[in-house]
Amino acid sequence: MHRLAFTASLALLLSACTEAPAPPGNACAGLPDDRMVWVPGGRFVMGDDPQYPEEGPPRTVTVKGFWIDAHEVTNAQFAAFVQATGYRTMAEREPPAIPGTPPEMLVPGSAVFNIPSQADPRWWRWVTGAQWRHPSGPQESITGHDREPVVQIAWQDAQAYARWAGKQLPTEAQWEYAARAGAAAPPEPDDAKGQPQANYYQGIFPLRNLGTDGYAGRAPVGCFKPNGFGLYDMIGNVWEWTSSSGARADAGEPVNIIKGGSYLCAANYCARYRPAARQFQERGLGTDHIGFRLVDTAKPGPSA
Repeated sequence: MHRLAFTASLALLLSACTEAPAPPGNACAGLPDDRMVWVPGGRFVMGDDPQYPEEGPPRTVTVKGFWIDAHEVTNAQFAAFVQATGYRTMAEREPPAIPGTPPEMLVPGSAVFNIPSQADPRWWRWVTGAQWRHPSGPQESITGHDREPVVQIAWQDAQAYARWAGKQLPTEAQWEYAARAGAAAPPEPDDAKGQPQANYYQGIFPLRNLGTDGYAGRAPVGCFKPNGFGLYDMIGNVWEWTSSSGARADAGEPVNIIKGGSYLCAANYCARYRPAARQFQERGLGTDHIGFRLVDTAKPGPSA
């Protein structure tokens, strides 16, 4: 993991901000199962209606049928993997000693979103002890949050889970095709009455989170209506790793494409809660808003 690149790419500054109020609670318990959904093959226009330069140009892509997780991999599912294998995530390992790295980034930890203020204008900070069991640091525990998507997962961690499960990370084309489900993507994931249909940031980011969707952070998987293929949280909640590589000039290591946006995406900033949206994330760096789901291309499709 290149810790200096983290500092360069995520340490954005704001002059003055106020803390967001807590949104109303939501009683959704989430989905308990680990089922997969069959996505029939087809053609679609990938990168259609690009809103950022990296999303285009639009191009026609053909995708073969595949199985995909109905929802993001949860804390409970990842815990079963760790219990079975003893796996330690990248955030739990001793980082490499890279000259010039700040001292706090020479011990295990990860990137955590920070609500900027005059006292601390950082949007992201390195937190010692942040990892999948403690997404924002030692003070937060996933106990009681089994059905929330697992986060603080680096690309290598997602790959390790996929090998254990006998599945794969989706390609960007597979992911986008599944997320579109044959429908045009709305400018914001709201219904006809303006009610949020995904876990994203309502309000002016990062000054005020209105919390109209009922969540200030991650939601349990499956708390919003599925798309036309029966897939949950393809938009919002947490970003999702793909197997497709990308390119970023300031990256200190290879990057892969993440898709779907997260609970931190707002209309005034990011707005990447759309199937075509993409970002380029360093493979060795997880955050508290990046997770994943898997596909299975070897399992036969349902009989006609």
